[in-house]
Amino acid sequence: MAAGSALQVGHYRWFYRSTNVNGAPVLRITVLITFQKAIELVTKATEEDRNKNYEEALRLYQHGVEYFLHSIKYDTQGERAKDSIRSKCLQYLDRAEKLKEYLKKGKHKKPVKDGESHSKNDEKKSDSDSDSDDPEKKKLQSRLEGAIVVEKPCVKWSDIAGLEGAKEALKEAVILPIKFPHLFTGKRIPWKGILLFGPPGTGKSYLAKAVATEANNSTFFSVSSSDLVSKWLGESEKLVKNLFELARTHKPSIIFIDEVDSLCSSRSDNESECARRIKTEFLVQMQGVGNDNDGILVLGATNIPWVLDAAIRRRFEKRIFIPLPEEHARLVLFKLHLGNTFHELTEEDLKSLAARTEGYSGADISIVVRDALMQPVRKVQTATHFRRVRGPSRTNPEVMVDDLLTPCSPGNPGAIEMSWMDIQSDKLYEPPVTMSDVLRSIATSKPTVNDEDMKKLDKFTEDFGQEG
Repeated sequence: MAAGSALQVGHYRWFYRSTNVNGAPVLRITVLITFQKAIELVTKATEEDRNKNYEEALRLYQHGVEYFLHSIKYDTQGERAKDSIRSKCLQYLDRAEKLKEYLKKGKHKKPVKDGESHSKNDEKKSDSDSDSDDPEKKKLQSRLEGAIVVEKPCVKWSDIAGLEGAKEALKEAVILPIKFPHLFTGKRIPWKGILLFGPPGTGKSYLAKAVATEANNSTFFSVSSSDLVSKWLGESEKLVKNLFELARTHKPSIIFIDEVDSLCSSRSDNESECARRIKTEFLVQMQGVGNDNDGILVLGATNIPWVLDAAIRRRFEKRIFIPLPEEHARLVLFKLHLGNTFHELTEEDLKSLAARTEGYSGADISIVVRDALMQPVRKVQTATHFRRVRGPSRTNPEVMVDDLLTPCSPGNPGAIEMSWMDIQSDKLYEPPVTMSDVLRSIATSKPTVNDEDMKKLDKFTEDFGQEG
């Protein structure tokens, strides 16, 4: 074959040309696989894929990837170009695998054979019509299925200090109708909407976790505004509607909407049309004509109940104020947050701490205790001297050993100058949490609720709510 001529073999074009190496003629074979051919194949494959001609699209994807791989091997010189082509090949192969699985499952509609009855054709046609209507609904409901709490939070009623009124109302609305359905017949029906309102950090969301744990046979939906608000016109209200339809399918159901004020604030002339439609759909779904909400409880929580729309407020039949914890509740909170951590606090110390934390929310007390629990760690970190003490072995707590080290002041008898870096991990004996540690944390951690917010909440409770 003459030098410079070409021969087409399969997918490849072989070019022959002769060169001189050290004065001797050598035949060099160069394989050229054009990018243009590969690009044409994948472009055509994409078009066939879009037109739902999946078999042809699969074939074209495979051929296109084959061309690209050969171009990596022979034509492309730069590593960056090779990486770019490899990433594209991975995308096309991934799509080809999905098409292959789709075709294996036999999802293609087979054409109707001649001689089949019209009724059968009509039946199939109606099935296909319903299938064409379902995808959007299924897509919206699949987005909302992530809001279903599958794993229970493991929060018991006993884990919540105080709030007896709120707990009784929730048991009355959730637990009793599930356990004793015969109690709620005739005119006696359970509550359909409960609003928990109060200052931040008082346990509203924690109560919802307890409901999710205790209501064993019910489906718990935990919904936020991000689950229901969409950038597409008309999709947000469809999400609200599908949420309630999903709850009706899985009833008995509890829909918990945290920070409900972000979705259901007062309607006004300045708000967007999208926000108004979401509120309207909420109103219709919670208590509208033709909507059966038996077995569905809508549980809302908010820190600013006065911004809720009046119609939404009316649909929350029980509006329960979750106040700041009282002194006996604060005592229980200190005990709960300390748990089994090594400490030297007596019952009298805990009562004194509960009296000192007037105006603190449950979250504030949690932060105080967490900071106090870190004080022994800080002592270990800053200590310059340690002394030997007797205590349980880290490997076997039932065995007592005498070579544990704990921080001490330089003047203590038996003090050894060293830092925590010099101690083996199983030889450290952590100092207990003391009263002075907690007092130091109280001095640096201030309450997060101010008097102005409490006045607004007290006014709302006086007008619309009940004490929890």
